[in-house]
Amino acid sequence: MTTTILVLVLVVVPISIAIFIFFYDKRQKQHAILRNYPILGRLRYTTEKAGPELRQYLFEGDNEGKPFSRTEYLHMVLPGKYLSGIIGFGSKRDFEGAGFYIRNAMFTKQNEEMRVDNEDLVTTMRYHIDEEGLLSRHEHREEVPALPWLLPEEDAIVIGPDCRHPFHVRSLLGQSAMSYGALGQNAITALSKGIGMAKEAWMNTGEGGLSPYHLAGDAHIIAQIGSGLFGFRTEDGEFSWERLTEKAELPQVKAFEIKMAQGAKMRGGHVEGEKVTDEIAKIRNVTPYTTINSPNRFKQFSDYPTLFDFIEKVRDHTGKPVGIKIVIGGKQDAEDLASFMEETGKGPDFISLDGAEGGSGATYQDLADSVGLPLRSSLILLDDALRKYEVRDRVKVIASGKITTPDKAAIALAMGADLVQVARGFMISVGCIMAQRCHTNDCPAGVATTDAKLQKGLVVEEKKFRVTNYILTMREGLFRIAAAAGLDSPTKLERHHIVYKDERGRVYPVE
Repeated sequence: MTTTILVLVLVVVPISIAIFIFFYDKRQKQHAILRNYPILGRLRYTTEKAGPELRQYLFEGDNEGKPFSRTEYLHMVLPGKYLSGIIGFGSKRDFEGAGFYIRNAMFTKQNEEMRVDNEDLVTTMRYHIDEEGLLSRHEHREEVPALPWLLPEEDAIVIGPDCRHPFHVRSLLGQSAMSYGALGQNAITALSKGIGMAKEAWMNTGEGGLSPYHLAGDAHIIAQIGSGLFGFRTEDGEFSWERLTEKAELPQVKAFEIKMAQGAKMRGGHVEGEKVTDEIAKIRNVTPYTTINSPNRFKQFSDYPTLFDFIEKVRDHTGKPVGIKIVIGGKQDAEDLASFMEETGKGPDFISLDGAEGGSGATYQDLADSVGLPLRSSLILLDDALRKYEVRDRVKVIASGKITTPDKAAIALAMGADLVQVARGFMISVGCIMAQRCHTNDCPAGVATTDAKLQKGLVVEEKKFRVTNYILTMREGLFRIAAAAGLDSPTKLERHHIVYKDERGRVYPVE
């Protein structure tokens, strides 16, 4: 009897299912392959569906994956988990290819010579591997004190020094804009708490508005104002000065950022209706479960004179620094902005410069692939223009665009940035596995989703420490690189500290 049942299960049932699929696919009219080759066609579509995962884990080389290779991914995951960026046996970088390199000094700096504030230690948690085999890993989590790697107060980057409430920044690294709605409440909460625990770092709310989850920790906040005015709008969609006042009165809110463009999307944001819960709709002042598309640009301004007037009004109303987030498409863009700042004596207190390689939870392929310049090209254009028109000392530049490791951050600082910010590195710290399903609300890691069931997989108490560790290792790495370059602070990195090597081995000074 048992043998008969086993035969039915192993032979008869699969054959019956195959026969059903065969005749079902023969009759359907949508797929020609399935009509002509029902069984093989099913195998084709199944393999195609599993293709991204198979390539990522089995077939792609460590340095081949996009938008981040496996090596780049691990350089974000491991520091967050183990509070260490140490590798063994050598780099996996292709040293025959073209790229930027940081010039080492013949006489480097000692740790005690560095201009750094490491007085107040950070209490965090890290994992320690006890035993690792082919099919198992035994590890435990332990509480450890960690150095904060902050700028001394006298070296702080001051944004808006002439504002009533300047923003004194002592962390060279912060979190780039990510909205509640694009990310779920557990992810935003873990980020807020982890960034706050790392001390003095900031997070940008993204254009979705300021949520209670952004305020869950002690992170400094840059409140972003997008073209859809989410969190800053009336029911009719007009700008609300009353809501702006509410945000400005919060001590955690240190500055406001007007989002004009983002690297991956030179247009307004997009959120699918299924992600717009009642809570998110209330924060954004929109209709629940309705797809949101922000306008391509603000209705409040359409050129530099009206933009600068709007910046002045927001600054006067709040007393806090006001910046803009932009993407540069060419030299003339930077020249026009800088020249108008010089001509009027007005302008933003900071510029968040995003590169075309920046990420997004949802955008269009054509915009992400081909519109706007990459960060390293545009950063030099912007810095050059601001210096040419002698307004560089009036504005701070915050760079973003695939800055995920200390060396990439150091190169951005050397090219002209005052500060750097990261988005996807923080997403990976809280569990992102690069499934590239951010726009579907089906994020398997519970990061880029508002689905309550999927979010349960993201445990805030565990992930917040990974965020803290990621920040600490990034900041430590910046000071380590500065010391190797013979500098006592990463703030002193300049263009002459980096060189460009082409594929033939020729070296060019960046300046």
